[in-house]
Amino acid sequence: MAVRLKRGISTPEKVADMVNRNWLFLDFFSSSTKRHTEPQPAKYLRMDDVTGSFIYESSFGVRSSFGAIGAVDVVNRFNTEVYISNIEVHLHGGHHHSSAVTFQCNSWIACNNPDDRRFFFPLKATYSLPYRHHRSIGYKLVTLIIVIEILIVQSSYLPSQTPRGVKNLRKEELKAIRGNGRGERKEWERVYDYDVYNDLGDPDNDPATRRPVLGGRERPYPRRCRTGRRRCRADPSSESPPATADGIYVPRDEAFTERRAGAFATKRALSMLSAFTTARRVSGDRRRSFPSLAAIDALYEDGYKNRPPSSQPEADDVDGYLAGMVQRQVKLLLKGEEEEFKEELRKLFKFQTSEIHDKDKLAWLRDEEFARQTLAGMNPLSIQLEFPIFSKLDEETYGPGDSLITRELIEGQINGVMTAEEREYTVQAVEKKKLFMLDYHDVLLPFVHAVRELDDTTLYASRTLFFLTEEGTLRPIAIELTRPKSPNTPQWRQVFTPAGTSVTASWLWQLAKTHVLAHDTGYHQLVSHWLRTHCCVEPYVIAANRRLSQMHPIYRLLHPHFRFTMEINAQARGMLINANGIIESAFAPGKHCMELSSAVYDKFWRFDMEALPADLIRRGMAIECEDGELELTIEDYPYANDGLLIWDSIKEWVSDYVNHYYQLASDIHMDKELQGWWNEVRTKGHPDKEEGWPELNCHGSLIEVLTTIIWVASGHHAAVNFGQYPYAGYFPNRPTIARRNMPTEGQACSHDGMQPTFVEDPVRVLLDTFPSQYQTTLVLPVLNLLSSHSPGEEYMGTHAESAWMADREVRAAFGRFNERMMRIAETIDRRNRDPERRNRWGPGVVPYVLLKPCYGDPKDMSSVMEMGIPNSISI
Repeated sequence: MAVRLKRGISTPEKVADMVNRNWLFLDFFSSSTKRHTEPQPAKYLRMDDVTGSFIYESSFGVRSSFGAIGAVDVVNRFNTEVYISNIEVHLHGGHHHSSAVTFQCNSWIACNNPDDRRFFFPLKATYSLPYRHHRSIGYKLVTLIIVIEILIVQSSYLPSQTPRGVKNLRKEELKAIRGNGRGERKEWERVYDYDVYNDLGDPDNDPATRRPVLGGRERPYPRRCRTGRRRCRADPSSESPPATADGIYVPRDEAFTERRAGAFATKRALSMLSAFTTARRVSGDRRRSFPSLAAIDALYEDGYKNRPPSSQPEADDVDGYLAGMVQRQVKLLLKGEEEEFKEELRKLFKFQTSEIHDKDKLAWLRDEEFARQTLAGMNPLSIQLEFPIFSKLDEETYGPGDSLITRELIEGQINGVMTAEEREYTVQAVEKKKLFMLDYHDVLLPFVHAVRELDDTTLYASRTLFFLTEEGTLRPIAIELTRPKSPNTPQWRQVFTPAGTSVTASWLWQLAKTHVLAHDTGYHQLVSHWLRTHCCVEPYVIAANRRLSQMHPIYRLLHPHFRFTMEINAQARGMLINANGIIESAFAPGKHCMELSSAVYDKFWRFDMEALPADLIRRGMAIECEDGELELTIEDYPYANDGLLIWDSIKEWVSDYVNHYYQLASDIHMDKELQGWWNEVRTKGHPDKEEGWPELNCHGSLIEVLTTIIWVASGHHAAVNFGQYPYAGYFPNRPTIARRNMPTEGQACSHDGMQPTFVEDPVRVLLDTFPSQYQTTLVLPVLNLLSSHSPGEEYMGTHAESAWMADREVRAAFGRFNERMMRIAETIDRRNRDPERRNRWGPGVVPYVLLKPCYGDPKDMSSVMEMGIPNSISI
């Protein structure tokens, strides 16, 4: 068996103590009887120079009547936790590959914890005579071990099929994981439980950080992992913060691996270093705007592009990276290459050039690019077909619910920018489904007054209307901004259009676009990204671990799609979505950010609408034909085009898997663990949502549920995550906040209806509307960090779980999945070279590769956006 210590405590003294005494004990259980071997000590054998693991060996004998091995109990009597990667059991004198049983543990074992016995169940257990067989799967040559089977014990069992000898162990393991719901969780524990989001503030130390509890009737929300920390004295409904921002409890095996944690910390430190110079300059004035557009461009270093890391190994810690960097710089100086030395040093204090700015320095100004990114940017999930335009909010509270974007205004805009031939095409634009919208009216309007009370910010509700041209591209034709009425002021609203005949109209249009982009960027971060992926997936993870045994086939299907999600969510609660965190400090709704995401969850989120086809249909972006196929409303919609290929491929893989393990629909209905998992997802993980939950009563419903969860954790997350720095790294393209009211609103307007400052210096008004220098230094490092891929990432279609490979039929199904994903990658490459697809090809156009499967070394790709689709939400 392979054993590791935590890197920080692996001292010579600790290692010597570990190898010189008996502290590791194994107790093997029969699968067919209640017999077990009694704990046997494992002794140090050797070091594995490749993995750095300590290899331990134990010898034991059993009677022939013992039967096949069904489980192992691992006991750690050392003075610290240890990591067990795998255990291999070999027949005495047998060949290495003729192992009777392989246990893939990949788990930390706490020391001296009799209340939590650690049971592991085997992969496919075989007494066999192997031979090698080489086979090509897609672009990969893999070696399969084909065996002449003498005795086989399957690795995955439905509850009713569990071997008699391990039935009680299966139940005991799940009981230990669920815990008792009491006490504060310790770092080394592995208890999964639920709690509301009541840990985002610190009212004991700063009353201004008190935040409302998210979760419950008043503010519905998904549940997070329970930590059990004490309640605050100043606000008993709130949980006290941890001692450190990264000290939030997650079950031990959900934490990052040491390599991933080190790389994450290194990337975070280097990203912050890029902001050091600006942050130091403006530390005393958080409201200071950039003095010019040239000053914004000076943040970035031309030629220093946002690209995947080279194929050389990345440093796993900050010290290692900096030591290597210093070594390189010293070599440059010794060679007399002073200019190159200065260039490398300067890059440390500069931001990488984002892909959108590298492709086209003026992209952020172009209406065509503004529209294109609603279909192929970092938030392609908000565009919808919508007409007529109306509000569902209470008119007594918010004012009239109609819109100033009238049919006459639309026709005027369309006719004003079209040729005679195009005009005939657009006569019946409304009826022919040619009008699309970004609609943040009802979502934002209830928060406008509260946000305007915050310092150095403002907010409107917005509607942005687009027209679908004959070329298949969108063209923005109107933006409506609204401020609701209040006891002292009437409702204010105004429509801005791009087809103005004056310089003034053009500037107003650019400012209106800035507000809409801030709305879309905030909604992307809070809803499309955080809520719909990170936040909503965590309850699935908790419920799966509490209710599905590690030997359950559905657990083994879902497990790779849940890796590290709880850890990255805990880190987000510590530094991103917490009170006065980066999201509140730099995004439009300010301290009301999380309340806004709760409001969206309450009114719009449904599980059955998270399936990609259902989401497209709900937004009017697709219709379901009589044959069940989808027809897109916009033919060239890159996110939907590529996403549906991925969705169909996932669904076929899940179908093969489910049909292999469930022969009859009654098997699904009678699976107590499966039904317990799904019931807990609904009643404990998402207890505030009663509608939209399918019943797991047949193959079709189970396949749809599993496909939806896997899609959200992989494809959906990849689409909204890895484009953040490539698109928003140059922040004028995607400002996170708009800090100034429109010049045409308010009492400060002159007789011509505009503020004097705007007339005198419109560029200054635009710069003051953009995020401040301080906010930029907060946001850009985070976007750079979130857009990166971690070392050791597991990519969809290429990473295969050992449990899948242990079953011949499942292995074959995954091979077909791999081949489909490789073909999809080729299809996406062809689409990005197709001149007819103007939303993904053209001068200065960034190709759409966010949903392109990985078919080589991800580090060799030309863009961070085409490094592949990670299996899980791990960043």
